Amino acid sequence: MSGPAHSLAVETLGLAKRFGRRVALSGLDLRVPRGSVYVLVGPNGSGKTTTLRVLLDLVRADGGVATVLGHDTVASGPRVRSLAGYVPERQDAGYGWMKVQDLLAHHASYRPTWDVAYARQLMERLEVRDHTKFGKLSKGEARRVQLAMALAHRPPVLLLDEPTDGLDPVMRDEALSLLSDHVAETKTTLLISTHLVYEVEGLGDHLGVLKEGALRAQLDRETLRTQLKRYTLEVPDGWGGVDALQDRVVRTGGSGREVAWTVWGDEGDVLSRLKAGGATVRDVDPLTLEESAVTLLAMRDHAALAGELLAGRREDS
Repeated sequence: MSGPAHSLAVETLGLAKRFGRRVALSGLDLRVPRGSVYVLVGPNGSGKTTTLRVLLDLVRADGGVATVLGHDTVASGPRVRSLAGYVPERQDAGYGWMKVQDLLAHHASYRPTWDVAYARQLMERLEVRDHTKFGKLSKGEARRVQLAMALAHRPPVLLLDEPTDGLDPVMRDEALSLLSDHVAETKTTLLISTHLVYEVEGLGDHLGVLKEGALRAQLDRETLRTQLKRYTLEVPDGWGGVDALQDRVVRTGGSGREVAWTVWGDEGDVLSRLKAGGATVRDVDPLTLEESAVTLLAMRDHAALAGELLAGRREDS
């Protein structure tokens, strides 16, 4: 994720937030390139929802700076919200008394770029019941309305927090297909927070791994594909590993004479070191986006790799 600051749709520098004694964000440096589909993953309580709410100035950070399309989120909060499509983690009960058609009209009145024909198309694909009060909808039905509201004005930035939460399998597939079509047809940047990384396997081109309010990794997909790989090895009895690779190994598995190492580094260099260390390499496999996320979340603090796994921040600093 290299490049000048103006190539970023979303940027945070040293973002910090506490709720009482709980640290929600701890020096968050997020960098989302324009036009990317950035998947932000982390366990519950890692700060994903807080991050999105700070970007919309719905929550004020205690420290640091956040910008969306170059606009400071505190100084230009209304402007940022007008430029963003947002699906919140939870249904907003504040509009429960409004019929869906009235809620959509209210939403459209604040967004000059609202595309009436496209809104109608979205509602048809998502099977939105527009004559029902929003508060009477099921969780999945409300989520479909929120998706239509987020996309219909074709915003340059989409901030989606668990966008498929509550959807049944058929509607989940339709919503993901709709998102894919939207990204292909509309010039936009998508920042999506999700636990279900496999759902966006075909969409995501950048991955951010958030844990305890700080990024553990922030990388583009091509770098992940070429640098993070699983090596299936046959090793001799009593094999002690490869000292030259100890600062490259992210995860280990297997037992006995067949083991699997997930290693960060150039494949040719890793292979030569493994062979020199007495291992026979049976297979080399790149990781899926989900496998990368799970592996990097499970990784213990790895000082030797910290800079490389946050390459976007390091190269642009």
